Amino acid sequence: MSRFTALYRGETRIDFIGSRKRWYLASAGLILICVLSFVIRGFNYGVEFKGGATFQILTQGTKLSTTEVSTAFTDAGTAPQSAPQVVGSGASQQIVVATATLTPQQEQDLQAKVATALGISKTKINPNVIGSQWGHDTTIKALEGLIIFLIVVSIYISLRFQWRMAVGGMLALLHDLVIAAGVYSLVGFEVTPSTIVGLLTILGFSLYDTVVVYDKVAENSKDILAGSRTTYSEAANLAVNQTLMRSINTSLIALLPVAGLLFVGAGILGVGTIKDLALILFVGLASGAYSSLFLATPIVVDLTEREPAYKALTKRVAAKRASERKRVTDGDVVAAGATSIGPARRGGGPAPAPKVGARPQRKRK
Repeated sequence: MSRFTALYRGETRIDFIGSRKRWYLASAGLILICVLSFVIRGFNYGVEFKGGATFQILTQGTKLSTTEVSTAFTDAGTAPQSAPQVVGSGASQQIVVATATLTPQQEQDLQAKVATALGISKTKINPNVIGSQWGHDTTIKALEGLIIFLIVVSIYISLRFQWRMAVGGMLALLHDLVIAAGVYSLVGFEVTPSTIVGLLTILGFSLYDTVVVYDKVAENSKDILAGSRTTYSEAANLAVNQTLMRSINTSLIALLPVAGLLFVGAGILGVGTIKDLALILFVGLASGAYSSLFLATPIVVDLTEREPAYKALTKRVAAKRASERKRVTDGDVVAAGATSIGPARRGGGPAPAPKVGARPQRKRK
């Protein structure tokens, strides 16, 4: 229980900064896997990005399943581009099927064949054509918003703390983006507008956690150059330990509902429309918590301790500690010598000289 108590009070002594090369290697390995997946597997873009047609089939009064619907489209000569998804519930429940781009005539023929195969009216099937330009425009606007967001945040962190912390925060964000996109590529989930929304959401969470740690680092390192008691890396490591419990709490609180959406909603209940948003949020939140503790602050330490003033501080601290160790060692030697002389005097050595002014002792008769 003492470990949990120390964690709760922020009194842990985990060496995050001293082990930073391990975290760098681990992150580099994950990023390499993600980049290879980008090149080899690519992304499974949704109909909003590559264009095509969607068919919304109203299931009210029927017992249609996604398997039956997929088979009906395949038998009609147009296989779905992805697994059909269930949207809504009750009277408004629909099964959505995405196909390749169709001409108006092909669309009507497919609608009639599928309705006949499923034994439903054509009016229960609502076709909709989506052009790839919509997804392109959405992507461009999302990238523009992302760039503006990063610029504004970088300026804020630089003014509030220092430019090195802005660099560390941006690199941690880039790490989170690559990891989240890499998981999407590896798993093969469709990239939809919900994915873009999720990416922007996780950026905000990751920055929030990072700024909390940075604030404690700035507090611990205030006026640190004026003394010689602790190095910048030690002050930063203490800050990470002090905010560790807060980071764990905020991450768990954010991850639990998202995990419910992903594993219960999409996995067990089969609500496919929320899995795109749930997966990107789950991976992004977990990656953001990791990067805030293991990447953002260590990067700041590496950049800061290259400065001449902080190099001199490290040397002063090392010299002072060496001097203190030598003083303690010399004190132990003196104490040991005094202990060894004491018994020799008591055991039969020459009697100590009488004190000046002391009265001579008379012999007893």
